[in-house]
Amino acid sequence: MQTSLTSNKKANWPHVIWFLGLAFGLSWLVDLVLYLNGGLSNPATTMMLQFQMLLPAFSAMVLGAFFFKDSPIYFKTNRRTSRWFVFFFMGLTILYLIGAVLVLIKPEHTAIASSVLLIPSVLGLILMIVLRLVGGKDSFAGAGMGGGKARIWLFYGIGIVAYYGLQTLLNYVFKMGQVVDLATAFPQMTAANLPPAALLPIMALNTIVIGPFLGLIIAFGEEYGWRGYLQPELIKIGRVKGVLLLGVIWGVWHWPIIWMGYNFPGEPILGSLAMVALGIIFAFFFAYSVFKSQGVWTAAYLHALNNQTLSFFFMAVYLPTNNIFSFGAGFPGIVLGLIVVLLVLRDPVWRSKDSV
Repeated sequence: MQTSLTSNKKANWPHVIWFLGLAFGLSWLVDLVLYLNGGLSNPATTMMLQFQMLLPAFSAMVLGAFFFKDSPIYFKTNRRTSRWFVFFFMGLTILYLIGAVLVLIKPEHTAIASSVLLIPSVLGLILMIVLRLVGGKDSFAGAGMGGGKARIWLFYGIGIVAYYGLQTLLNYVFKMGQVVDLATAFPQMTAANLPPAALLPIMALNTIVIGPFLGLIIAFGEEYGWRGYLQPELIKIGRVKGVLLLGVIWGVWHWPIIWMGYNFPGEPILGSLAMVALGIIFAFFFAYSVFKSQGVWTAAYLHALNNQTLSFFFMAVYLPTNNIFSFGAGFPGIVLGLIVVLLVLRDPVWRSKDSV
């Protein structure tokens, strides 16, 4: 959460353990509830997973605002306008909990609950912008929630789209799947009487351009926990070692849904290993974006864009036959991702003695 931590300070391991215990405990409890209620076949799955994504930030905020007295968001000492966003976010998490419980009890209300919860998510973005304008740059940056630099959002975002575009092309070249028939896969699009040539561009616009902003608050739920709180603590042991450890932790955090068949159906062991590898790759990429832009919201945007772009290319353009052995989230894609990490690590920013 702090914005000016130097390498001569030691990580506060008791606080780290408290954060990990709360974040993992709450998240894995959600996974257990989902598993006991039919797993990924339950209509509440999407909402439960969105609620789970909010929990790392929720855990960091609860501990930072009420228990960690040296935290920049501690309620007795934090007078920045961003404190109202902290309270809003904790309230939003409770709303998602209520929505998830409602959908578990009444699955027929899934679509309504999802639409209703989209409203406070959008309002949260508006609130954040207003508070930033009223309180000035330090209102969020001083609380470890800096917005970052627009050019990093743009150029790194283009990089993510190009990254998955290349992997989709490689899947096509090596015949690792099949081209998606949009009319069959998305009948709701054809039902709107749109010309076939317009289907893919419209889906790209909705998914890659608009989608990341609609999902920005949800992605912030992970990023403020991992990159906003945990990363500044762990990189006190060194930026590379700290981010590597964070990547492993982040990958393991996903394991319960991997075991239920998410991302890698039928591959619980290889899927778990792949998830850790992906966690390491994106931990370095998102950490790099935070170092370069000085803002955790950059990582939140790139996280949301990554999820949306992955879904678009591998569900609407070219469907891999086997996720674990194809480009994208599979091992061939992991090799490509590791190459990107090696290139990123050439930047002198990794040898800096300060953290964000």
